[in-house]
Amino acid sequence: MGRLGTILSEFISDLRAQKLRAFLTTFGIIWGTVAIIVLISFGIGFKKQVAQNMHGLGERIVIMFPGRTTKVFQGFNAGRSISFLEDDANLLATQVAGIDKISPEYGKRNVPVRVGKNILNPLVTGVYPVYNEMRNIIPTPGGRFVDEPDMQERRRVVFIGNKVKDLLFGESEAIGRQIDVGGVPFTVIGVMIKKTQNSSYNSRDQDRIFIPASTFAAVYGEPHVNNIIFTSRDPRETEEVISRVREVLGKKYKFDASDKDAVSIWDTSTFDKFLFYFFLAFNIFMGLIGSFTLGVAGIGVANIMYIVVQERVREIGVKRAVGARRSNILAQFFLETFFLIGSGSLIGFAIAMGILQLLQFIPIKEFVGTPQLSWEVVAATVFVLSVVGLFSGLMPARRAANLNVVECLR
Repeated sequence: MGRLGTILSEFISDLRAQKLRAFLTTFGIIWGTVAIIVLISFGIGFKKQVAQNMHGLGERIVIMFPGRTTKVFQGFNAGRSISFLEDDANLLATQVAGIDKISPEYGKRNVPVRVGKNILNPLVTGVYPVYNEMRNIIPTPGGRFVDEPDMQERRRVVFIGNKVKDLLFGESEAIGRQIDVGGVPFTVIGVMIKKTQNSSYNSRDQDRIFIPASTFAAVYGEPHVNNIIFTSRDPRETEEVISRVREVLGKKYKFDASDKDAVSIWDTSTFDKFLFYFFLAFNIFMGLIGSFTLGVAGIGVANIMYIVVQERVREIGVKRAVGARRSNILAQFFLETFFLIGSGSLIGFAIAMGILQLLQFIPIKEFVGTPQLSWEVVAATVFVLSVVGLFSGLMPARRAANLNVVECLR
């Protein structure tokens, strides 16, 4: 502890003697630390915001739409239209082991929805209770989504999007009230929490109303569903699950399983894979920019330490003459380098934290997110600082330790 205190006191004395030089060197470390933290934090915040926007549609869902055949198959001509039934969802759930959750999706437009004098024409959707889990549709407190008893009893209950609620009820409470859906009374059981959704395939969820699939079929007498959505048990096996789905439907509707136009499939998990690799490269690029800045600062530190060694040659000679070993000299200059880098990095961390806090108040979250400090950012910064400190201090410290005692005293 006494030796460390001596080294620290000598370091502080040297800083006081060379204030401008110490400031310029420390400033480089401060700026490099701020750059690497802010840049990587920005990349992580941007990634999370894009993922959040994308997952407004759902979490790794697969959406299937009926299409038209383009291949001749078992005597059937090309050009046949394929239509899905609600039972197809149950068939796939039992025949395809890799499916985790599945729901058919009825849809009907131009159905007037009325509350008093307020009238809308939202998309009326009939779904299974599991639908909200797949599509990230979350009820506001006090409400709920469609459940199994609603399905079994064909209840006339409705879950509404937040924008539909605002237009029909305004600031008033909607849960428990009656709405007229195409002349049929329904009871509101829930309202969707507002969410960011930058893509859709029928309509934004905020502009839709959801009723039990069994109720939809009973009220509107519609035998065919618009589409079917599902999620796989293991996202890594989604492609195999899709292939199996095509085989099962192809066997039922007599079309070639390789005819992709017969059943159009949108696998949203492919975008997650793209995001992963894109932002991996993006964050590496950001980290490299910050690392280069710190690397330049590290070169400045090394140069300063070489000058310090040159100025303290006589001191080194005296210490060696009275019994100091090379390891003592090496440790002294090595620790002084780390003191310099450590003080600069601590100041840089504090400034970076201040910048990140200020950026929270700038209205850019909806577009690029806000920078977020995480353990990944801290770990990357500490690693780069350690590497910079190692290379900046090792060479000057080795030179000081290897100086010839006689030459130093002369």
